[in-house]
Amino acid sequence: MYRAPSKDRRRMAPAGQGRAAGDAAVRGGDSHTLYAALDLGTNNCRLMIATLHNSQFRIVEAFSRIVRLGEGLAHSGRLHERAMERALKALKICAEKIEKRGAARIRAVATQACRIALNGQDFIARVEHETGLRLTIITPEEEAHLSVVGCASLLDGREVTPQARAALVMDVGGGSTELSWVELADDVTASPKVSLTDAQTSVQNNALRMARRLPKPRYWISLPIGVVNLAERFPEPSNGDTRQWFENMVEEVSRSLRDFDAPESLRGHFDCGEAYIVGTSGAITSLAGMHLRLDRYDRSKVDGLWMSHDNVQTVIERLLALGPSGRELEPCIGKDRADLVLAGAAILEAVQRLWPCQRLRVADRGLREGLLLSMAKKKTRRRRRRTHTRTPQAIA
Repeated sequence: MYRAPSKDRRRMAPAGQGRAAGDAAVRGGDSHTLYAALDLGTNNCRLMIATLHNSQFRIVEAFSRIVRLGEGLAHSGRLHERAMERALKALKICAEKIEKRGAARIRAVATQACRIALNGQDFIARVEHETGLRLTIITPEEEAHLSVVGCASLLDGREVTPQARAALVMDVGGGSTELSWVELADDVTASPKVSLTDAQTSVQNNALRMARRLPKPRYWISLPIGVVNLAERFPEPSNGDTRQWFENMVEEVSRSLRDFDAPESLRGHFDCGEAYIVGTSGAITSLAGMHLRLDRYDRSKVDGLWMSHDNVQTVIERLLALGPSGRELEPCIGKDRADLVLAGAAILEAVQRLWPCQRLRVADRGLREGLLLSMAKKKTRRRRRRTHTRTPQAIA
């Protein structure tokens, strides 16, 4: 939710309303209503503003900034002042964009860093006071579910893997990793048929199609390991022995996941090559960008991309050989992710070893898109209930 900052509340609209643009959007109905979804994570602050038309979201504006809110949290148990200042600066930009666009429906959430920090609730109150944004700290279960919903249109992998019967959606965050096992149904989405070439590049680059039913994980787990706290726990060695360092990170993740046996009923699909991974995170999209050898990151080429396990291994070997300074020069990594990308790769490698999949589908989407789709689906259900109540029914 959103409301004006307390220091100057009169110049801005009440919660749930915009100014002239927002009023016009509300009058225009679904085809013009602006939806805003904000995700404050342990590493990133992300905003997406979109309109819904013919069951598809059209992205009006997207914003993403690395803020490292969880920097040092694993050692102190508290959000540090510099980290909170970085996050607040990004959140103020988000609040301005939401106000300028006049978004009528808004949902803003915070995840692992605010969940576990001793001063997490104090920071949430400070955010509302200084920016007008009302952040809700969501549970790991809801975070996992929203990530699956956001990736729903990528769970139509039978166009490339027709034998697929299960998918493992992994959302690698800064402070936690959510893993969701999904059984694939023939009607899991209403996505249009795509050719092999289209599926290997990008699907629905500037639109999100509402699924006929939003998929729900059959099993899920939230590991308290993400790229920020894993990288802090395992600083890169200066002696160049990066292979053992990487293996130590993989083993750390494996220990957290090894005893989780709830999804064993789906194990057969993985053993028989009837499953694939959908990976959503900055680390995984960076791997995809390197695999494509992009001169600059291009979402249209990354989102929906299929990578083989061998492709992933080749990129990891390149990253290990480059070293920190070499990784900074990679256009799809840069300085902000240079010390985090191999931590993300280690999380992916641990999952692939325990739940073997030859295919990885890269998702440049996730929680924000899940928030958008959930808001629209909820509004659709309410409208249908009102129609059902008010429309007389014929009696046979």
